[in-house]
Amino acid sequence: MDIESPADAGAAAIHNPGRQPTRRHLKQCPQRPDMNRLAKAAAVVFAVAALPYLAFLALYGLLRPEGSPARKAEGAEPTVSIVLPTYNEGDIVEKKLDDLLALDYPMAKVELVVVDSSDDETPDIIREYFADREHPELNLIEEEERRGLAPALNDAYAAAENEMVVKTDCDSYVAEDALRVAAANLADPDVAAVSGTNAEVLGGSEVEEGYRGVQGHVQTLESHLDSTLIFHGPFSAFANDAIVPIDPDSIADDTELALKIRRNGERVVFDPAIRYQEASHSDFRKRRQQKDRRGMGLIRLLYRQRDALGQHGLYGWLVLPFNWWFMIVSPWLVALGVGLLTGGALVAAGPFGLAVPAALGAFVWMGGRDMLGSLQPF
Repeated sequence: MDIESPADAGAAAIHNPGRQPTRRHLKQCPQRPDMNRLAKAAAVVFAVAALPYLAFLALYGLLRPEGSPARKAEGAEPTVSIVLPTYNEGDIVEKKLDDLLALDYPMAKVELVVVDSSDDETPDIIREYFADREHPELNLIEEEERRGLAPALNDAYAAAENEMVVKTDCDSYVAEDALRVAAANLADPDVAAVSGTNAEVLGGSEVEEGYRGVQGHVQTLESHLDSTLIFHGPFSAFANDAIVPIDPDSIADDTELALKIRRNGERVVFDPAIRYQEASHSDFRKRRQQKDRRGMGLIRLLYRQRDALGQHGLYGWLVLPFNWWFMIVSPWLVALGVGLLTGGALVAAGPFGLAVPAALGAFVWMGGRDMLGSLQPF
């Protein structure tokens, strides 16, 4: 009985290519089940993070909302209290006052409530500016010490006597028809607050303008579903009888007031026809710090008002959950996905797998210094 040796089998395979080698001669490729599982888990995490955004886009495409959902009453002219908080605004306050007096609205129906905690000449400039003017009426509240914006605003809102209360910032400028458009919105008995859109970012960038454009679409859809969440400091208008005090340590004061008004049963909407120009730091890092502070204020507000989830109609069932997802949940999911991808890369390539977090870190570092060119929007 002849027994075929391994050498004979190899030779036979060379001379007879059709002959199949025995199982013991097959080389098994190394399997990396851990890498595969990590990569699949990362893909699932990223997909879960993206689903609410895709659903939001689908809903926007289905509804195609435009403008304000309020039943506007053109020609409405309620009395107006304009609230202006100031702190060391000596260089710009006179230009802001010029902007307010240029508004297309009867100034006999307007009062200006300035709450000031400056230690420069700001209050003197304001008094001198109104010395020879009958209208609008000036109510200047001078604080002896700086207590923060929220307590100052509470005092100003309490002092406001007119039907519509408008809050604006000293470093922003408002379109001439803003008061009339806001009044038309608030004439709807279901609407108690309205905010507008940033038509031009003063000192900002194309990236910032693009972000504001996306935000405007989001707020338009939210308003048509029920109410929007975010209100803007450069221009927000409220029905006086709907205003309630905000928390003394609030750093999202406009949004907090709007949220509390919605919790009291009245709608708060966004109208892109209300236009303003907001100042923004030209330096990217300063602008990002400003946005980080605002973002943290919104996150803290959402957490403090978490019991509103699932309440107040579609506001609590769709608008608030989407903002929770956008500001709180999805960033953690993205971080988890990146961690899983890094783990898979380490399993597959050993120390070379650190290229994944290194590349991400470089991308963030360059983005933080506005060095990404055409990729900067990402």
